[in-house]
Amino acid sequence: MPVNLKGRSLLTLRHFRAEEIQYLLDSAIEFKKLKSAGVFPKNLKNKNIALIFLKPSCRTRTSFLVAAIDEGAHLEIFPKDDIRFGIKESTKDIARVLGRLFDGIAFRGFQHSLVEEIAKYAGIPVWNGLCDMYHPTQALADLMTIKEEFGRIEKIKLTYVGDGRNNVVNSLIISSLKMGLHFSIVAPRSLLPQEDFIKQVTEETKKTEGLVRGSVEYTDDIKKGVIDSDVIYSDVWVSMGEENLIEERLALLKDYKITQKMMKLTGKPGTIFLHCMPALHDMNTEISQKYPDILEVDDDVFESTQSRVFNQAENRMHTIKALMVATI
Repeated sequence: MPVNLKGRSLLTLRHFRAEEIQYLLDSAIEFKKLKSAGVFPKNLKNKNIALIFLKPSCRTRTSFLVAAIDEGAHLEIFPKDDIRFGIKESTKDIARVLGRLFDGIAFRGFQHSLVEEIAKYAGIPVWNGLCDMYHPTQALADLMTIKEEFGRIEKIKLTYVGDGRNNVVNSLIISSLKMGLHFSIVAPRSLLPQEDFIKQVTEETKKTEGLVRGSVEYTDDIKKGVIDSDVIYSDVWVSMGEENLIEERLALLKDYKITQKMMKLTGKPGTIFLHCMPALHDMNTEISQKYPDILEVDDDVFESTQSRVFNQAENRMHTIKALMVATI
């Protein structure tokens, strides 16, 4: 049965079937080939896209921007001071106005409930570029990068090391169960994922897909968690809005830094390293200069031949392009 995503929003991958995710990945790979060949189909000519950014961004913002221009759309960026939900105008009213004027909305902010409300009233596709609970556009780029590297997604062991309770981990849990990855989460006990969340997503996947293709496990034992990994994945230890937790996270996560020694613990010479970025891997940022122990990955891993972080960053644009074209 052909996949038709026209008019669909992407708020979380929980609402997308495996075949629909695969369709987006296949489309993104094709768009990447076309761009490399200098071919731009302009599928979004005369379309208007709004970017609402309540949180700052590098990759998400530039990925939407370049993808929109490549496909012929006009993109308008609204920073947090331009659209103040619920201050002088309700979210419901703002969403309905934007829905009359634009063809799609990309949102990046805090509460998942806010992007849900925008999608409910806008009447046009809304894409979640990050919220406190999910980061689905990042997960699509991660899956694409794994497919490019290994030629498949199913039965790849993906291991995330660090804070196991963030939006990236949540989206990778969903992706793994649907797409057949073996997902291992390695974190201190207090930062391991919520068991109830994993059970809930597992049951949802069984109901919607008829089966669960992947698996999720978690442990605080680094050696046990990373053995046989095809991919080691990391993220910053302190997310935006959590700056008051820096000292606490340093104490909890200092032993979970990605090093060459940890990469060798996988037992696989072909293990690659991924990171959703921004990454703290050297002393060239104000944060790392102030907190030298906050680096979640050593520079010799980040800059190594095993690192695919910039392929992964580029793939944000290709997957977002596929998403916009498929849903508008």
